[in-house]
Amino acid sequence: MGGTGLAKDIVFEALRAGKHVVTANKALVASDMTELLSILEGKSDVAFGMEAAVCGGIPIINALQTDFLGDTISSVQGIMNGTTNFMLTKMESEGADYGAVLAEAQALGFAEADPTADVEGFDVQAKISILAKLAYGATIDKDAVPVSGISQLSSLDFEYAKSLNSTIKLIGTATQDASGAVSVYVSPTVVPVTHSLASARGSMNAVLVNSENVVESTFKGPGAGRFPTANSCVNDIIRIATDSCPAPFPKNETLAFNADFTASFYVRIKISDQLGVIRRVGELAEANNISIYGVLQNPITDPNDVDFVVTTDECQLSSVKAFCAGLETQDFVKVAPTLLVWLKE
Repeated sequence: MGGTGLAKDIVFEALRAGKHVVTANKALVASDMTELLSILEGKSDVAFGMEAAVCGGIPIINALQTDFLGDTISSVQGIMNGTTNFMLTKMESEGADYGAVLAEAQALGFAEADPTADVEGFDVQAKISILAKLAYGATIDKDAVPVSGISQLSSLDFEYAKSLNSTIKLIGTATQDASGAVSVYVSPTVVPVTHSLASARGSMNAVLVNSENVVESTFKGPGAGRFPTANSCVNDIIRIATDSCPAPFPKNETLAFNADFTASFYVRIKISDQLGVIRRVGELAEANNISIYGVLQNPITDPNDVDFVVTTDECQLSSVKAFCAGLETQDFVKVAPTLLVWLKE
């Protein structure tokens, strides 16, 4: 049962009554985390299984509940939505634009009639909030997690990504900095083809955990579908039946949350060509404390319709958003810039 209305009432009343619960409802877990934790705190003899809530058949929740407790996790990154990964794979392999692949995904049953939750990143927003809690112990308000979807992308972005020896994936990320503060965000991301997540194609999901001891652990598999999801639910039931169900949230920490995360960025700018464009872009970058890493531009065929890309060194999200806002005010800029996170090789 999905949603956070009747499903919440049933699940929470069952827990209060001392009943074990298995659920695949990520929206419920992410949206009502604080209340859920409060109920579970007084019910140490009640099991709560939620393996299927994130990435369907991939056992990432159980792994974070049990296998990294003696380790220090620096980041969790994941492709957690099969619909958008299917669409992005199509855009890359066929050179198709967003509208065409969305229509195909809907015709094949991969995308809903209203695809907003998938394509605008809200599905991943809930899932990465749950994984952040498991990784760091911090309870994250999912609505505070910065989120950007794939509807802004075009086939041109894949051309430029290819020139960077990269592809594009919708990735949910949770990181912890040296001060202990946690950042969580969702964004289309330019990913080097050598990166562990780049090889997840079609509707597959993948999660990468970077940690001090194990260094790099990658989990890949089907993120949805009746059999993968059912497998995770049945595994939770078996663990409960054999009294081996782990604590649902083994870590509980009060940590600062930093929504103004730091990353390198890819900014595609559509312009009418004129003298001084690059100079003005550079001035706006400097004014917002951004160091430009590089500029990419295909040969110009129509001076009134030119796209070029600026890549940045690491900077804060607020800085690059202010940079984009400044670009929008320029008379040579035709539409709002396209902003992606960039994972450098």
